[in-house]
Amino acid sequence: MDTHHSHLFEVGGAKLARLEDLRLIKGEGRYAADWALPNQAHAAFLRSDRAHAKILSVNTDAARKAKGVLAVLTGEDAVKAGYVKPLSMLTFAGKDGRKASIPERPVLAHGRVRFVGDLVALVIAETALQAQDATELIEVDYEDLPAVVSPRATLEPGAPQLHDNVPGNLCFEQEAGDAAAVEAAFAKAAHVTKLRLDVTRVAPNPMEPRACAVAFDAASGKFTVHSPVQGINMMRMQLAAYTGVADDKIEVIARDVGGGFGQRSIGYPEYVALMLGAKTLGRPVKWVSSRSEGFLSDSHGRANYIDGELALDKDGSFLGMRIDWIADLGAYLHPAGPVSPMRNPVTCLNGVYKTQALYGRWRVALTNTVPVSAYRGAARPEIAFAIERLVDEAAAQMKIDPAEIRRRNFIPADAFPYKTPTGSVYDIADFHGVLDKAMKLADVAGFPKRRAESEKRGMIRGLGFSTVIENSGAGMFPKDEIRLEVHADGSITAYSVSHSQGQGHETTFAQIIGDGLGIPAERIRLRQGIGEQGLIGNHTGGSRTIVGAGTVCSIAAKKLIETATPLAAEQLGVEPSQVAYGHGEFKSTASNRKITLGELAAKKPLVVTGEGKFGSTFPNGCHVAEIEIDPQTGVTEVVAYVTVDDCGTVINHTIVEGQMHGAVAQGWGQIFGENIVYDPETGQMLSGSFMDYTMPKAGWIKDITIAEHTTFGTISPLGVKGMGESGCTASLAALTNAMMNALRPLGVPPLDMPLTAHKVWQAITAAKKGK
Repeated sequence: MDTHHSHLFEVGGAKLARLEDLRLIKGEGRYAADWALPNQAHAAFLRSDRAHAKILSVNTDAARKAKGVLAVLTGEDAVKAGYVKPLSMLTFAGKDGRKASIPERPVLAHGRVRFVGDLVALVIAETALQAQDATELIEVDYEDLPAVVSPRATLEPGAPQLHDNVPGNLCFEQEAGDAAAVEAAFAKAAHVTKLRLDVTRVAPNPMEPRACAVAFDAASGKFTVHSPVQGINMMRMQLAAYTGVADDKIEVIARDVGGGFGQRSIGYPEYVALMLGAKTLGRPVKWVSSRSEGFLSDSHGRANYIDGELALDKDGSFLGMRIDWIADLGAYLHPAGPVSPMRNPVTCLNGVYKTQALYGRWRVALTNTVPVSAYRGAARPEIAFAIERLVDEAAAQMKIDPAEIRRRNFIPADAFPYKTPTGSVYDIADFHGVLDKAMKLADVAGFPKRRAESEKRGMIRGLGFSTVIENSGAGMFPKDEIRLEVHADGSITAYSVSHSQGQGHETTFAQIIGDGLGIPAERIRLRQGIGEQGLIGNHTGGSRTIVGAGTVCSIAAKKLIETATPLAAEQLGVEPSQVAYGHGEFKSTASNRKITLGELAAKKPLVVTGEGKFGSTFPNGCHVAEIEIDPQTGVTEVVAYVTVDDCGTVINHTIVEGQMHGAVAQGWGQIFGENIVYDPETGQMLSGSFMDYTMPKAGWIKDITIAEHTTFGTISPLGVKGMGESGCTASLAALTNAMMNALRPLGVPPLDMPLTAHKVWQAITAAKKGK
C-alpha cells in the first residue's frame, strides 16, 4: 500500500484524487430523490404540532375528497397492519439482570402523539403538492398532556409519563466497572475533580434530505424500497422486523448517498408507512423530506448528560473515575439508538490511561423530543469528552502541566496488548509518541509568547489538548463479503453491501483490489446497494468499513488469483505450478505464452467471493487546539488546530484528510453553535431551521494540520484501524479545553457547550464583576 502519497487517478481524461469525483461533480450521481418509478404516486405526512397529547379523533373526509388524492392512512391503518413495533437491538440485560422496557411505535401515531413531528397521517396523491395541500385539510382533535423535554427532569418523581410500559420514563439502566474499588480509590485520594459534562443534542443535517420510494408487487408479495442507506442489509433487517414481512420479500436499492453520520442507518417509520401505502394503493409511492421535516423527524444525535469524578494521588496519578450518565433517547427508541451509549463508553471507559478503578451508571431516559440515535462517533466522543475534560480540569486544579499529567498516566507502549478494567483489549498504540508529535507540530513550546502577543492586543488566547482512543464497530452480521467479477475488457466490478455516503469507497476499495492484483485502480468499479447479489455484510458505520469490507477486498483479490490460476494453466496447456501471475496476466514459466484476466473472463465467467470477519480495532490520537477570544464580544477564532492520529495503515491520504476535516468541523459546530433547543413548557422546537440552528461555516475553519503517528494494527492483515470518526471524538474536548485554558485565569468557571459568543461574553463579564 502507498502509505506516503495521495494518488491521482485518470478518469475521463481528468486527473482526480478520488475515482468517484468526476461523476459526482458532473451531476451524474443518483440519489434517493432521483428515483422515478413507473406510475408512481407521491406522499406527504401530517405531523403532530404538539409535544404530548391524546388523539381524540382524526377526520380525513375533506382530505380524501381533495383533488388528486388517492389515499389517506392513519394510526388505525398502521395498527390494523401490525406495523407497531420497530426492531430493538437493546436485547442484553442491565442492572440486576433486568431487560429494557421497549415502547411500541405505530408507524402512524395511534392514541397519542409524543413529540412535535410525530407522524399522524399519510396522504398519497398524484403529485407531491396535492399530497402536501391535502394534509392541511385533515382535522385532528387533541387533548393536550404535560410534556417533559429535560432528561434529568423526566426521571424525577411526578414527571409526565410517555408510555404506560415504561414506568418513570426509564427504559434501561446498567452498571459497569467495580463500584467498591472506586469507593476505595476515592477514599484515599489526595484530590478529586468533579464536573457536570452535558453533551448537547444536535441535528445531523446531511446534505441530502431523506427520501424514499416504495413499490409492491402483489403477485410475488415483494416490496422494493429505494432509500438512502449506510448498508442495504441493515435497512432490510429493520424493515422486515417492523412489518413482519420476510426479509427475502424486501429488496432495498440504493445508489449515491449524500452524507450519513449514523442518521442513514435507521429503518424510519416513514419508510414503513410508505410500504403500507404502496401495498394499499397498488402503486409505487414516493416521498421526499423537506429540510424542516428533517429537523423534526430525522434522528438527532448526542444528547448525553454526564456527571464525572476523577480521583488522583498527590502526584497527579489517576486512582479512579466515576461516571453517572443519562442518555436522552427522545420519545421512542430507534433500533440501535440506546445501544451506542450503553456499549461504546464501557469499551473505552479508561480512555488512554492506566486508571484501574472505574465505575459507571448509565440510564436510558425518554422525553417528548425527537428520537435520538447514533451520530458520528456514537457516544465515543462523549466518553472521550468526559475523560479529557476531567483530566484537564484536574491538571489545572493541581497546577500540573496538562501534557505532563497525561504522560504520567498513559498506558505505556510496552503494555500492549492491554486489557482494560472493563474487559476491552487494546491491540497496539503509542500514546506518548502521538502526544509528542502533536506538541511539536503545534509548537506548544512557543505558546507563552503567542499568548503574550494576544494580551498586548487585548485578546485572550488558550491552548487545549485531547488524547483519545475509540473502538471501531465490530459489526452485526457474521461476516463481510466482497464479490469480484472480471469482464472481457479486463475491467473488474466489485460488489459490496457496505455503503459509502461520501467516504470514498469507490477509491479505497479499488486501490486495495488493484494493489492485490497489480492493476490500476481505474480498472475497478465498485457497485454498492445491489441486493440481487445476495451478499452478507455490515453497513458502513463505526469507522469499521476499511477494517471489515476493505480487508475482504484484499482477500477477494488473492482468491481471484488462486481461482484463475488453474483456469489459466488449462488455457496455456501447462500445470498450475508452471503459471506465474503479475499485473493482470498469467504467464507460463515453461514458455512465453500468456493470458490476461480479461481474456480468461471472455472464455468463461470469472467471479469470486471473498469473505472475512474482523473485530474492533482501536484508532487513537492527540488533537491540539489553539484559540483566541475577543473579550469585548465573546467571538472566538480557532487560530491553529493540529491532529495526530494512529489509524493504522493509511490507504489514501486525501481521503483521510477529507474525513478528518469533516469530523473536526462537526466537532467545532457542536462546541461553538449547534444545539437543538426545546421550549421547556410546550416542548416546541425552537431551533428547527438554519435561521436558528448554527451550522459550522467554512470561514470558521481556516486551516488544520493533519499528521499520522501510526502503528500497524493487529486485527486486520492490512494493519488498518479506521478513522472516520476520530475528528469528532477528539475535537470536542480539545476545543473546550482550549477555551477553558483561556478563560480560567479570568475566574470563569467550567462552561457547558455550546460555547457561543454570547455565552462566552456573559461569562467574561460576570467574572470581571465578581473580581
